[in-house]
Amino acid sequence: MTSLSTNAPTAQTLGWFARSENWLDEKGKGAWIAAMVLGFIFCWPVGLALLLYMIWSKRMFSKSHRTSNGMGRHAMHAMKPTGNSAFDTYKADTLRRLEEEQNNFESFLERLRDAKDKAEFDQFMDDRAGSSDKGDTAA
Repeated sequence: MTSLSTNAPTAQTLGWFARSENWLDEKGKGAWIAAMVLGFIFCWPVGLALLLYMIWSKRMFSKSHRTSNGMGRHAMHAMKPTGNSAFDTYKADTLRRLEEEQNNFESFLERLRDAKDKAEFDQFMDDRAGSSDKGDTAA
């Protein structure tokens, strides 16, 4: 009988490592740093290994996974054409409509904040005018 056992990692072993790496990437650089610190606290070789891996893979010094305009990887993926012109048109119209709704909502919130600020200022001025009237009658 021949045994096919080798010291190479199995697909299942690489699976949990890849899942862990993807999970930490989704959470961001802070998750990597937290994992490294916890590694140093509980078992210093694990923390050291994570530090070396972060430096080697350039995770330590790289910018965020976001692009320069603030969109993440998923948003950039949504902007790629699919090749189906009808769906691409629908998607573009839907994204445009959602962006317009977001802008309308943000302008509504701005008007709401302005109205609240004006009401607070008017209340302040009324209180101030009331206190100065009391001061005039006392003299």
